[in-house]
Amino acid sequence: MAEAIAAYLHYLSIFVLFALLTLEHQLFKLPLDLPRARSLVRLDAAYGMSAVLVLLTGGARVFWFAKGLDYYLHNGLFHAKLTLFILVGLLSIVPTLVFLGWRKPLKAGQLPEVSPSQARRVTLVVRLELLLLLLIPLLASLMARGFGFFG
Repeated sequence: MAEAIAAYLHYLSIFVLFALLTLEHQLFKLPLDLPRARSLVRLDAAYGMSAVLVLLTGGARVFWFAKGLDYYLHNGLFHAKLTLFILVGLLSIVPTLVFLGWRKPLKAGQLPEVSPSQARRVTLVVRLELLLLLLIPLLASLMARGFGFFG
């Protein structure tokens, strides 16, 4: 039963992560207004928290459930999944830094300034994050069917 709950929580946290990033992509359009800017700051924080939940629930599955630590450590697809997830995390720094820079103006009730080039960069990064996140379930599906094992 605990294994099923751990798997469920892991999948749920992944769905929430993807949904939050998709919503962030939809809301980040110029020209910005104050309510949307505030929503983006909150969404980005929730996105970060959901990424932590994905890691915690995934770690629980690796260490205590599913196929066991030895299986995952000797599977190249697992390493690829983890690498993609880390890459998504590193990419997410770009929008987060932009949104963090908005906190002071937002607290003063001012609209943050976003240049068109900065907006294009953030949009491109979020799209790249979404694309990379879409590859992770493919790798998981292959891994679950026995592919990627070495050693």
